Amino acid sequence: MREIRRFTKVHTQTIAAPVVTTLLFLAVFVLALGTQVTVAGGISFAEFLAPGLIMMAMTQNAFANTSSSLVIAKVQGNIVDSLMPPLSPGELVFGFAAGGVVRGLVVGIVVAACLLPFVALHVHAWGWILFNGLMASMLLSLLGIAGGVWSEKFDHIAAVTNFVVTPLAFLSGTFYTVDRLPEPWHLLALVNPFFYMIDGFRFGFIGHADAHPWTGAAVLVAANFALAALCYGMFKRGYKLRT
Repeated sequence: MREIRRFTKVHTQTIAAPVVTTLLFLAVFVLALGTQVTVAGGISFAEFLAPGLIMMAMTQNAFANTSSSLVIAKVQGNIVDSLMPPLSPGELVFGFAAGGVVRGLVVGIVVAACLLPFVALHVHAWGWILFNGLMASMLLSLLGIAGGVWSEKFDHIAAVTNFVVTPLAFLSGTFYTVDRLPEPWHLLALVNPFFYMIDGFRFGFIGHADAHPWTGAAVLVAANFALAALCYGMFKRGYKLRT
């Protein structure tokens, strides 16, 4: 609840700003490529692009919520408020991650609602939309926790954002179908876990995926378990949290 209250108090920055950014991305790409461009299955480019933009907004904000919370607490010296109560490492990881997931999902819902007047979003499978939205938000929340614990100042978490999160997000097939990539770029795209969460999420809307949805589901579940174990170990050891 603390993490949720933290981002809702500044909703203009944490919820409204991603909507504006997403609409600008949509406007730039649709104006540049036109409305008549189609992709796999005869889907219009705008309808293909919209799920990727929604997912990108969700994941970036889920990451920002957990990473900023931890880095600010460490820099200001009030991380002790989280470490002193009788909370287990698992409870701490769950609490921080859940706050990031809620922010990611809220941003996703608001962005999708704001895209509806401009893009005809059709739902193919609600289950895949919900699963991938939840798993992706959790994945980036956990990555934000790991990055926030590792970082000792704002420059460090900015480096994680600029050199890890942003490149993986932009090279994940958000703006294009990876089937058109030549080797070795196609193989590298398949190694990127961000590709599977966007591909599976888009499948829930348009019914087309570049990879098998169940393969993507397995990758996301495995990645979440691995990151959860990493974050648990960091809190249990007090890695860069206790002196």
